[in-house]
Amino acid sequence: MGMSGGGGRGGPVAEINVTPLVDVMLVLLIIFMITAPMMNNAGIEVDLPKETAPALDSVEDQLVLGIDKDLRFFLNETETPRDELPAKLRAIAEANPEAPVFLKADAEVPYREVAWVLASCKKAGMPRLGFVFEPGGIE
Repeated sequence: MGMSGGGGRGGPVAEINVTPLVDVMLVLLIIFMITAPMMNNAGIEVDLPKETAPALDSVEDQLVLGIDKDLRFFLNETETPRDELPAKLRAIAEANPEAPVFLKADAEVPYREVAWVLASCKKAGMPRLGFVFEPGGIE
């Protein structure tokens, strides 16, 4: 029942047909190539946890950076244009580099804006960063 090869030996020929395997791999590759760009743009909605830690004592030289849902930026409740924010942060850091900075962002603010503010603080030389949370906690 075995097939004999063209050589001098009369044993069975054990060859694996890889054509179906290659076909399946190419289909998977095409599927991944189509779906991969969609993964970067997926808007994942996340309910961030609320903090239960006690509030910190008020420090007079602390800086509160705020971002509202309309993407307006605030330095200690004073509205500041986005393009002026890095320069003002550098000036504040030069005056008091150890002043704590607290970021208070609306829940609807895109993460890229929060990341931009954090990067601006780091570039300005403000190493002490914190986040402001609403009271309440994870049950």
